[in-house]
Amino acid sequence: MDEEQRDMKAHKAYYNMLHFVSEAQQGIPKMFPCGSITKEIMDEEDTYDYLPGKRYFICKDFENDGLHFRQPWVNGMQEEVERLKVRANEHEKLLRECEILKAQVRMLLKRVSDLERAP
Repeated sequence: MDEEQRDMKAHKAYYNMLHFVSEAQQGIPKMFPCGSITKEIMDEEDTYDYLPGKRYFICKDFENDGLHFRQPWVNGMQEEVERLKVRANEHEKLLRECEILKAQVRMLLKRVSDLERAP
C-alpha cells in the first residue's frame, strides 16, 4: 500500500506540473513551473538580411523535456495586450458607473437640502 501511495503521489505531482506548464503559457511568463525565471533570447539561426532572429521567452534552465518550454515573443506580447485591453475596458466601465453614482449623490444631496429648507 505504501508503494502504491508513493506512485500515486508521483503521478499527481507530474500532472500538477503539466497543469502549471499549460497555465504558464498564457501571456508573458514571469516565472516558469520549475521555479526558474524568464529569460528573453533571440534565435540567431533565424536571422535574415534585414530582420533580426525570432525572439522567445525561455526558461533559464531550458531542457526539451515537456516541462520546460520556450514561448514565441510575439504570442506572449499579443496575449498580454489582449489581457490589458480587457482590464482597460473593465476600468472604463467602472469609471462610467462612478459618474452615474456621482450624479445620483448630487441629486440626493439636493433633495436633502430642499427637505431641510421646507417648513
